[in-house]
Amino acid sequence: MFEDGQILYFDPFYFKNGNTAKAKYFVVLKVCDEQKCILASLPTRKETIPRNEVIESGCLELPEISLNCFVIAPDEVVTECGKRFDFKTHLYGHQIDDYESSVLRETYQIEGTDYFIWGKMEASIFKRLVDCFTNSTSVKRKFKRLLG
Repeated sequence: MFEDGQILYFDPFYFKNGNTAKAKYFVVLKVCDEQKCILASLPTRKETIPRNEVIESGCLELPEISLNCFVIAPDEVVTECGKRFDFKTHLYGHQIDDYESSVLRETYQIEGTDYFIWGKMEASIFKRLVDCFTNSTSVKRKFKRLLG
């Protein structure tokens, strides 16, 4: 179900805090342990980048406000099978989290019903994404160690 660089789509995705459930993409950054830990980022179309900073695609690091963001333009091919997001997509370093694979497998049991494998991220984009997070001052050290 999980491999590095894979993009899954959950509808709905149940957030760890239990307060919200909504349709979400899920980018697997690192499978730490097949039974235990999945390091992931949940892409969003919400932009929290200050207005004076303009970036269409790539890594943005603003250490003075502890903001790290990897942006994917809507015209950029994201997956090996040629898929693109329909909107400008943001992956924020401070939103990286780890998830227990056993809990995910229990919650989302049936591919095609509980979740969809949207595709595997194109290798050069995935490398740029991981480098962006690994070199960030706002990403937690424990996550940077796992990515490195």
